[in-house]
Amino acid sequence: MSEAATIRASVLLPILAQIENTGLSVDTLLARHGILRSQISDPYAMVSLARYVSLFEDAAKLSATPHLGALLGTKVTPGDLGPTGVLFSISPTILDAINRLKLYISAIQRATSSGLQVVEDNYVWSYQLSSSKLWPRRQDSEFTLSACCQLIRLGFSRSWRPIEIHFEHPEPLNPAPLEKIFRAPLKFGQPSNRLFITRADAQRTYRSEDSALVAVLEHHIAELAEKQGEPQSLRDRVRSLIGTNLGYGKITITTVADDLGLAPRTLQRRLQEDGTSLREMIEIYRSELAQKQLDAKLKKVQIADALGYADSTVFWRARRRWAKDG
Repeated sequence: MSEAATIRASVLLPILAQIENTGLSVDTLLARHGILRSQISDPYAMVSLARYVSLFEDAAKLSATPHLGALLGTKVTPGDLGPTGVLFSISPTILDAINRLKLYISAIQRATSSGLQVVEDNYVWSYQLSSSKLWPRRQDSEFTLSACCQLIRLGFSRSWRPIEIHFEHPEPLNPAPLEKIFRAPLKFGQPSNRLFITRADAQRTYRSEDSALVAVLEHHIAELAEKQGEPQSLRDRVRSLIGTNLGYGKITITTVADDLGLAPRTLQRRLQEDGTSLREMIEIYRSELAQKQLDAKLKKVQIADALGYADSTVFWRARRRWAKDG
């Protein structure tokens, strides 16, 4: 994990507040995960993403609240996410807000993939931590999608509901609290965490925009993102796109190159120089995700669907190939 894989310290504050409400020691929890209280006193400071993820999972267990992340997401305000959250809240449409979140999420945390695509005339926002080593990470996934829903309800419509919510982790023993929070059908064991929005909801105009304020916020966000270190490598960006698009049509060198703003031959050449190929990266991604889902005892037909295979027979053949290659 690169040192650039960090998250803004302010995200930890509501988690720690919840822990304090249970009567548990926040300082003990921080120490267990190698984080000093002084590190989170500055809302613009950054902490290790890996330590944040493990602390969040630990906090859910210690507080006996399996849906802690989703619950905390309902308490998020635009200011909690700094200028990115404020920019989200003043956007004219939900589509503008999601596009800006996708564009500027690096100002909040690094090593994260975020995509927006149109699927069957609906908009789908995808979110995922880039490193497959950061697992389990249920709390972060549920917190992020819950927080996004909360920001939409605060900034656009209190009664808004997503069409559907997807999570990459297995279904919990009791999904009822999550269904109440998201007010939408939920699917688990998916290739990525996804939020489905109708085109009508996404494109409806709610307000006029203050262009001068937007310019100031975007300038500030750009400065924050620049301080976070080097951008993602090409391999990491390609992997992020695989996670975003897996299960929704064929992933080709042309479609990935278009998303990256590169010529297909250029992308192919640069991946070859890096000792890999798009096909190999897709297979690795599928095999890693399949193993997590098998460990979680998901049905093979569910896994095949999530991985973008025609049926469980094709998935079974792929497993034999992975075993042979391994």
